[in-house]
Amino acid sequence: MDGLLVGIDLCDEYTQIHCPEEEKLWTIPTVICRNKNVDEWYVGEEACAHMLKGDSINVDKLVNLAMRDGTATPAEVRYEGKELLFLFLERVLRLPKEEYQKQEIGQLVIAVKKLEPKLNRMLRELAVRMGILADRVQVISHSESYIYYTLSQKKEIWNNTVGMFDLSEVGLRYYEMKVQRGMKKVTVVAEYEELEEGFSLDILKSSSGSRLADRILTACAERLMARKAYSAIFLTGRGFASQNWAEGLMKFLCSKRKVFVEEGLFARGAACRAAEESKESAAFTCICDGRLKTTVSMNVLHRGQETMVTVAAAGDCWYDRVSVIDVIPDRQSSVDFIVTAVDSKKKKRISIPLEGFPRRPERTTRVQIRVMFLDEKTMEVTLKDRGFGELFPASDAQIRQEVML
Repeated sequence: MDGLLVGIDLCDEYTQIHCPEEEKLWTIPTVICRNKNVDEWYVGEEACAHMLKGDSINVDKLVNLAMRDGTATPAEVRYEGKELLFLFLERVLRLPKEEYQKQEIGQLVIAVKKLEPKLNRMLRELAVRMGILADRVQVISHSESYIYYTLSQKKEIWNNTVGMFDLSEVGLRYYEMKVQRGMKKVTVVAEYEELEEGFSLDILKSSSGSRLADRILTACAERLMARKAYSAIFLTGRGFASQNWAEGLMKFLCSKRKVFVEEGLFARGAACRAAEESKESAAFTCICDGRLKTTVSMNVLHRGQETMVTVAAAGDCWYDRVSVIDVIPDRQSSVDFIVTAVDSKKKKRISIPLEGFPRRPERTTRVQIRVMFLDEKTMEVTLKDRGFGELFPASDAQIRQEVML
């Protein structure tokens, strides 16, 4: 594909940028400022330097500011958080463009800590404002980025369970990934847990704090990893920039396991996804934050034959999955869905009664079924009476119901 392939890890503390097949990784504080004296904007370390000079006021936590529809007033002018995030992203994307002498973006993949519909829509909209085609922009979770990065490694790295600790300024997360075979398509499942054992990285500045942090993480690893077979463990985040403080943890992790310390893992994973996006179809199904863990289907009669219609498949992005189907119930007083978990052969049937719909002869009511998802575990179903031609005009009958999958 023509154009630059870019992976970005966008967090409130630091933003990292990486391009596939390139070694360079940019790490930029997620900070922006406007010079009080001249109409110029600065980001990252340059913004911090200008604040120390006293000619600007920094605005940080840009993702949070934009998500809560907040405002900030650098240089005595009020800006919406969304606009400041746009200005920041526009400037950090200049770094790979200038480095590799390419102005067009072929694929942009942005990884975020927690994928939410509002953030997904906002980042896609900002990318389009920057002149990037909408179908060349993807927003994924850290979990999905972790999957793509891990699967880009040699097979022996991900042959068994793969664990990862992410230690940052805002906390500690543990990720776990497994590859499930034996199905039509390889399925990769990744989950994460926010750990209460997280601590401020400032304690690593003293020897007593470092010893305490080492004891905390070692105990945490022993609890989480007990009686499991791992092919590899990854350590990422600014807390692991140095491992001198983590002698006990490293001794435990390195016992009969491969251990890798990877800076910018989520940006690198996003870059791997950007490279994969140019291919016709994914080689595997992702089950992780931002994607459905179940398949929702309906058993219908089409042209005289029973067939299973997939409304949404496990691995689909739930935040932009919308299905609209018209059906004609035949001696049925409800609309039925079949829910199948990706890791189970058990099926669950969900029935929504057609209560309040007009009584008509059999096969003379057309029902529009609209399915969307509020999160990866909650489906919203809307049923509308579409009538049946001129004989039976559509009524105002409508049912909206939330269903736990």
